[in-house]
Amino acid sequence: MNYLDQLQRGIDYIEAHLEHDLELRRVSKVAGISHWHFQRIFKAMTGETLLTYVRARRLANALDRLLTTDAGILEIAMRAGFGSQEAFTRAFKRSFGLTPNQYRKLGDRSLFLKKVIFDADYLRHINENLTLEPEIYTQPAMRLVGLRTHFFGVESDKNNVGETLPVLWERFIPRLQEISDVVPGRCYGVVHHDGDDGDRLAYHAAIEVRHEPDALPADMVAITLPGATYAKFGHRGPAKNIDATVNYIYSTWLTQSGRRHSYGPDLETYGDDYHPTSDNSRIDYAIPVTDAVA
Repeated sequence: MNYLDQLQRGIDYIEAHLEHDLELRRVSKVAGISHWHFQRIFKAMTGETLLTYVRARRLANALDRLLTTDAGILEIAMRAGFGSQEAFTRAFKRSFGLTPNQYRKLGDRSLFLKKVIFDADYLRHINENLTLEPEIYTQPAMRLVGLRTHFFGVESDKNNVGETLPVLWERFIPRLQEISDVVPGRCYGVVHHDGDDGDRLAYHAAIEVRHEPDALPADMVAITLPGATYAKFGHRGPAKNIDATVNYIYSTWLTQSGRRHSYGPDLETYGDDYHPTSDNSRIDYAIPVTDAVA
């Protein structure tokens, strides 16, 4: 049995015991690896500690219960493995910036990307096709011109990324020559929330231009992307697997990074090393970040 299989055995055990007392040494025993060795492998392969994974999965279940049941906060806290409501509230606020009660009142199930359950395909992706630690950089404001659509992302039950975004790019790329004064070399995908509809996202397939355009090609729009600090991750492999990269960024890295999403647009960068179906293709996916508020 290889390490990936053993790791998966431990994860399966965790999932079956999230609502019970969970002895971490028992997880290692089920996996057939010493506790010290299992923790090292888990951290190396997932980018997080075994303890933070268990806590994050329990918080993800708590998110569901807050919105889909009438259970009291204390009951939810206990089922999530916390010794008190106060400890649960502190952990919840540290992860999401809201108290459990505030989140329940908002009633927006798409506000946070839930902690994913690790499986073999996901673990293989983040180890072979993703940079686990991002480049932090400052992006000056950019003028962009391109085509716009709407879609439902990975956090929605209506997820239609695979059906919507490739079609937009197929329409956009052949029309690049219609855009004047471009900055050559890269195209950008701009992802942001669309008004008050919490599930729906807006997406632009675009290219940077040097000056505000006097006129636009038919059906195209101009947007200005404000300057921001970004955390940029490299995604390797077919574009259809980008969901796994986004899941890692939001549900693993961001929750442990000491930073917060600024709620500005996410930014995909497509350069010369991009090909939509190649295993060697690269997309850079960046999220705008600020320092977390204590």
